[in-house]
Amino acid sequence: MNARALHVPRWVERAFPLIVLVVGLLAIAAGTDLLAGRVFQRVVTVMFINVILVVALQIFTGNSGLMSFAHVAFMAIGAYGSIWFSLSSQEKRLTLPDMPESWFLHQVHLPFIPALIAAGLVAAAVGAVLGVPLLRLRDASFTIASFAWLIIVHSVALQWDALTRGSRTVFGIPQYTGLWTATGWMLLFVALAFLFREMPLGLKLRAARDDEAAAWSIGISSAWVRWVAWVFSVFVAAVAGGLWAHFITTFSPNSFYLRQTFLIVAMLIIGGSGSVSGAVIGAVAVSLTSEALRSVENWLNLQRAAQTALGQVIPFQLVGFTEIVIALAMIAVLILRPSGLTRGREIRWPFGPKLDRPAAVEPTPERAGW
Repeated sequence: MNARALHVPRWVERAFPLIVLVVGLLAIAAGTDLLAGRVFQRVVTVMFINVILVVALQIFTGNSGLMSFAHVAFMAIGAYGSIWFSLSSQEKRLTLPDMPESWFLHQVHLPFIPALIAAGLVAAAVGAVLGVPLLRLRDASFTIASFAWLIIVHSVALQWDALTRGSRTVFGIPQYTGLWTATGWMLLFVALAFLFREMPLGLKLRAARDDEAAAWSIGISSAWVRWVAWVFSVFVAAVAGGLWAHFITTFSPNSFYLRQTFLIVAMLIIGGSGSVSGAVIGAVAVSLTSEALRSVENWLNLQRAAQTALGQVIPFQLVGFTEIVIALAMIAVLILRPSGLTRGREIRWPFGPKLDRPAAVEPTPERAGW
């Protein structure tokens, strides 16, 4: 049986991956809300925010072939930016006591959603300026430069007491993000990421990724399409940071550094960077797995502390056990299935011809001008 026999419109075939993702994620949200306790609801809410972060990275990395370590830095800008715009002056005196009251940021007070968007726009503006020189680099050079930006943002956040409280933990943030708030934003950005992938701009970006010289010969400016994808993905990552900040409510600059970067990159690689489906599946799989591993790690450490029969077998306290297992899983995927669990493809329409194609192997093009 094929799609023609079922009289299914062409757009349904094209939208099938998005429909499956939306239905599946809504089912998880509804099931969690109805059946799960508060602890698991927190796990799922953080997982949905992780989905947004991984989708943000996929918008750029999956379509351009350039691996970025900078997106967690923009998550940090979004997190701090959301509290700059959403807290009242009185709340800022407690949360950011070193911010001068004469500053515009001390006086501004927006509702939560406008504050999220404003924080995203601030990060996007920074990303737009940064992207001009950064996107002239290729392959390993770009990746190293993006990692350097992560270090710069982390170092500035540790020192700029007026805007971030420095190395101290920020607290007193209202918890505006809940399960359904995270669900709504996640579904919006998953749909936008899928739309971006299918629209002409996304097709041009992947064409430049696969063969930059050929794309240039037909009038595609690789620098321009990469820049647009970069700015869009930065905005999404910043909004995710704002959602995360207003859910966790206490954090420091160290919350946006190597561990978070590793987890987000691992989610994308394990799921498959070539598709939105891979980003979502990777984020869900790694989020749930890491939570289960963390529970096992804590239980084993308790057994060791209590000197039980099992605990006496454990020679040292297990610290970083979760990260070690995820790192081994990422290495295994890179060796055995380099395109990820989804092989870089979207979820397939089960009837009729297969419309999607595997993600191409990224080339190593020469530097392109603007």
